[in-house]
Amino acid sequence: MSLGLDPISTTQKICNFNCTYCQLGCLGSADAVSERRVFIPVMELVEELKALDTDVAIDYMTFSGNGEPTLAANLGEMIQAVKVIRADRVRPAEKIAIITNGTLLGRKDVQADLRDADLVLVKLEAADERIFQAVNRPAAGVSLACVIAGIKEFKATFKGRFALQVMFVEDNKSQAQAIARLAQEIGADEVQINTPLRKSFVKPLSPAEMLELKKFFAGQNVRSVYEEDKKDYHPFDEQATVRRHGQFKGQQI
Repeated sequence: MSLGLDPISTTQKICNFNCTYCQLGCLGSADAVSERRVFIPVMELVEELKALDTDVAIDYMTFSGNGEPTLAANLGEMIQAVKVIRADRVRPAEKIAIITNGTLLGRKDVQADLRDADLVLVKLEAADERIFQAVNRPAAGVSLACVIAGIKEFKATFKGRFALQVMFVEDNKSQAQAIARLAQEIGADEVQINTPLRKSFVKPLSPAEMLELKKFFAGQNVRSVYEEDKKDYHPFDEQATVRRHGQFKGQQI
């Protein structure tokens, strides 16, 4: 069970990707944000965590949010603050996870921020620049080659568990074999293959299609969305959850 933490908490999506399948909808421009800055103060996150019921069973405190979490310049401080406050309240303390698109993993400051995380999950959904631009629609100046180089650099020194997340849609399913080879090169501890089951502009692939794609990842520790057991969960505030993370905004692609 994961509790999502949003280090870029705002009323709008803040990201350097503009993925066609995003559950938050698509930005009007693909180059909305590409530089790190402080979006919310660390103490604001701490005060919310202090109000959390200590009896709630949580496995991971997961930094994700309304966009790309590594854009938060104080992400490292937030990770340390969460470790301190939850260590005082929980025995044992929950693990820390980060879900990222990987665009900033080549930066030394981002690597330093993430070094104490227990699990880092990184997006990889293309094997060539054309599909990368078509599916992920990155900010200007972001190339797939640089993203992959940053992922490999980070993975080489990261001491925690490292997973790749691949969102398969019609536009990139033909690259499954090539993506599988990249995953093997990177040496991911786990590969999660997904398709958009939450409402979005892009239709999900069928269970049969996903089963065929999974075959390309033979020999790797691969998990597929249709094969995972679903757990019941109850949001602390359902309206806020829908507003912040589960609401499909109707912008055009």
